[in-house]
Order: sequence, then C-alpha cells, then structure tokens
Amino acid sequence: MRKFEVVREDAIKENAIPTKMPKRATKSSAGYDIYSPIETTIMPHSMNMIWTNIKAKFNSDEVLLLCVTSGMGKHGIMVANTIGVIDADYYGNISNDGNLGFRLYNFSDEPYEIKVGDKIGQGIFMKYLTVDDEEEIEEVRVGGFGSTVKK
Repeated sequence: MRKFEVVREDAIKENAIPTKMPKRATKSSAGYDIYSPIETTIMPHSMNMIWTNIKAKFNSDEVLLLCVTSGMGKHGIMVANTIGVIDADYYGNISNDGNLGFRLYNFSDEPYEIKVGDKIGQGIFMKYLTVDDEEEIEEVRVGGFGSTVKK
C-alpha cells in the first residue's frame, strides 16, 4: 500500500503542519507534487533544508525518488544531492518518523522565494531489482535523514 501521511507530532519541524498533501497534477503525471509547509528564501549559491512534515509508506521493493519540478529547474533550483532516494524502511524511523526533506540549492544569481503551499519538488514511486545471489541482509534502519551514510 502506498500513501502519504503527516509525521507524528514530535517529528514535526518548525511547528509547521502541512497545508497540502502530495498529489499528482494530471491523470498521467508520474510524480506527486510536494509542497512547502514553511516560507523561506534560498539565497543565490546557497541551500536550505525544507522539511515537509510528511512521510511516505510504500512496499519494500519500491523506492521514492525526490526530484525538483521542471519549473524549479528553470529558476536554477535543484536538490542538493541531485536526487533524493527514500527507502521503504525510512518510513516511521525512530529519529524523525520518515519526515521527507528537500535540501534545495540555488545555483542562480537571484534569491528564490518559497511561500507556504508552493511546490518544492515531486516524489516518484518506482520498483527496483536486486541481484539474485545477494547475501541476506540483517541490518535494520534505526536513523533518519542520512543515517546510512554514517556507517
């Protein structure tokens, strides 16, 4: 089952309850538009972290890719690591309950203003494959954003 939910109360950042849940703009849209719960300005050649205060639940053989919209790209805005890869076990993790965050980078020479309810990116669910002869993995996620990098 795939769905979006508001994170638990203690995982909400900046006391900002989401005003819009992710949704597709058209019948054939691959991506779910994701909206900002805060107002912020990303200065030129700088980055801001925007927590959506939303989490996504999906099947264990799927991934949620977080990308900017084409309109944001026209203004010089990109996801700082170029694409966000959200694993199924990020949902409900102990440190942030699976709060989806966009670290946006402004590589233009103009400030980029974001208002509450503006699109800050899109999420695309995809199936993925693993190798047939993979050793069994017993590691369980315990952390949130960037937690698997620390190992």
